Amino acid sequence: MAINIQNLIDQITAKAAAADSSMDTDYLLTLSKAVLAMNQASGVIEYKQREYLPDVDSSHLGSFAFIRSGIDLDSVYGDSYGAFFYAARVGSRDSAWDRIKTGVDSDAENPFFGTSFGYVSGGEIAAGPGSNVIDKFSFSVDANATDVGDLTQDRENIAGNSSSTHGYSSGGSTPTRVTTIDKFPFVIDENATDVGDLTVTKDLHAGQSSSTHGYTSGGSTPARTNIIDKFPFSVDANAADVGNLTIFRNGPWGNSSNDNGYTSGGSIPPFTNVIDKFPFSTDANATDVGDLTVSRYTASGQNSSTHGYASGGNPSSNVIDKFTFSSDANATDVGDITQNSQETIGVSSSTDGYVAGGFIPGVGHLNNIEKFPFSADTNSTDTTDLTVARSGGAGQQVL
Repeated sequence: MAINIQNLIDQITAKAAAADSSMDTDYLLTLSKAVLAMNQASGVIEYKQREYLPDVDSSHLGSFAFIRSGIDLDSVYGDSYGAFFYAARVGSRDSAWDRIKTGVDSDAENPFFGTSFGYVSGGEIAAGPGSNVIDKFSFSVDANATDVGDLTQDRENIAGNSSSTHGYSSGGSTPTRVTTIDKFPFVIDENATDVGDLTVTKDLHAGQSSSTHGYTSGGSTPARTNIIDKFPFSVDANAADVGNLTIFRNGPWGNSSNDNGYTSGGSIPPFTNVIDKFPFSTDANATDVGDLTVSRYTASGQNSSTHGYASGGNPSSNVIDKFTFSSDANATDVGDITQNSQETIGVSSSTDGYVAGGFIPGVGHLNNIEKFPFSADTNSTDTTDLTVARSGGAGQQVL
């Protein structure tokens, strides 16, 4: 069938016009190949399902693919018209093909859920006070994580952020609190670099991500804070204070929709059940939009395209809460994680929420990675392991 690729051409043209020398070298290289291929292309190869995309070798780089609408795309992206992919790097189907947003499927580029790999960076370990390990695990198969790099510092109680090309680990304690914003690439396995600072030293804070910026909210400075910090993904720069939560708190966790950041739970003290929401489109204070089913702190957040989730937490809890992004409403209890654990680490694929690590008083730090499906309200299952048992780390995911 004929495929109209004008939306694809428009998007690549816009990305090329916005490119500058501050951007990641690998991104600029693949973008230049996309522009070259666009100028030379006479068509796009169509595949019936995403699973039919080939593994990418050097001969595929810069080529495009189209997947028609159907069960495969609907279940992953919630769209109905099909999707374009670009062969951005050598690798497997899940790691090498980048989806190209065409202005219709906004959910596809939500950086707070991924399609290929999850990451866990830093965290508290038994040897203390913190770890610098960046672990990586696959979403397509259940396999143990591998150590693929290091943060610039050993630290714990970090906030995690994800752009379409990089993972970010912000703040934390070493054990002294820091302002560091670390960044590591998704396209290759390598160490993180220090690219900026938060507005204040803090730990036990929440992380949120829009398509263009990373956010951190709440935390300990050591006093509890209500600050919402924001930093850009397009350049390496310090964060700016852009708003306030409704209450001062530490130990909250973050969720992100396409339009808003959410900060849930934490300690005032006592523990709170408040779900705050703030917009990505403007710099503004948060509003209280609902309640968790259990007041708690140091749980982990996961995200589907339509709902936010909260898993575990202190006081020791195994509850998985779920709340909708489409309206302001209280959360509901939809399942349990495998253990009553706190300081868990949240990661999200497009189909499942992941709960990594954690801590159980009297037991110690955990190395398990468990997951629960977004398609049904049910308990999680223990599927794989981190390379080192830890709690209070940051979670990231790659599209």
